[in-house]
Amino acid sequence: MKEFIGIIPARWASSRFPGKPLAMIGGKAMIERVYGQAHKALSHVVVATDDKRIHDCVSGFGGVAVMTRNDHRCGTERCIEAYGKMKNGSDSPWYKELQGLRDEDIVIVNIQGDEPFIQPEQVRSLCGLFENKETEIGTLVKAFKAEDGWEKLVNPNTPKVVWSEVTGEALLFSRSVIPYMRGVAQEEWLQKGRYYGHIGMYAYRGDVLRRIVDMKPVSAETAESLEQLRWLENGVKIRVAVSNQQSIGIDTPEDLRRAEEFLAETTNNNMIL
Repeated sequence: MKEFIGIIPARWASSRFPGKPLAMIGGKAMIERVYGQAHKALSHVVVATDDKRIHDCVSGFGGVAVMTRNDHRCGTERCIEAYGKMKNGSDSPWYKELQGLRDEDIVIVNIQGDEPFIQPEQVRSLCGLFENKETEIGTLVKAFKAEDGWEKLVNPNTPKVVWSEVTGEALLFSRSVIPYMRGVAQEEWLQKGRYYGHIGMYAYRGDVLRRIVDMKPVSAETAESLEQLRWLENGVKIRVAVSNQQSIGIDTPEDLRRAEEFLAETTNNNMIL
């Protein structure tokens, strides 16, 4: 039986949108919305942050926050520091539950701090991948639809994923459009091909998380700025779950305005977020 822990990395610095975890969406800070959505699916959720303002915000709405260093290169590194603190018994009101468990019996769900509309069903789907005892890392993908259009498919901010329907495992991630359809006009690729966008949530077995943070960067990762390519090149298997639900990541102030519009639309449709 696995114990699932949700960790939300949330840093203050951002080249395109500094302080975005505290950006307000419909009267709530973005980090509060992410935390609330995650908590609908997971009993244990913690925010891992490098900034006291974010820490205090989380504590203010009754959440759990762990302070981490400010020199982490990615959310995965922040997750491992937070996990280590909780496993060692500090900064967590439920650490005793973790101390008696082996790393391989714990699954850390890395939930992006800029995904305020992540759905509980998506988190549960990700956790469900670990019913297979061989799962090391899990992630989510979403199929592109024909009506999405070429501009959405080619957008490098949405990495594409090629995965095996035989094994259920990811084969390749790229910001480029993959697979390439030879002999087919680009405007027909979505109609004739199978394309999946990556939803940037991961779940890792505790022992695997400890292992991947010690791996050295690889050339493909450096070129694409996609850390999961390092894991694949080192032989780690990434199992995939398909989600049909929309997710809106907030990278810029323009995305925030789009999120406000989405929130208004979901409220009008009686969707509770």
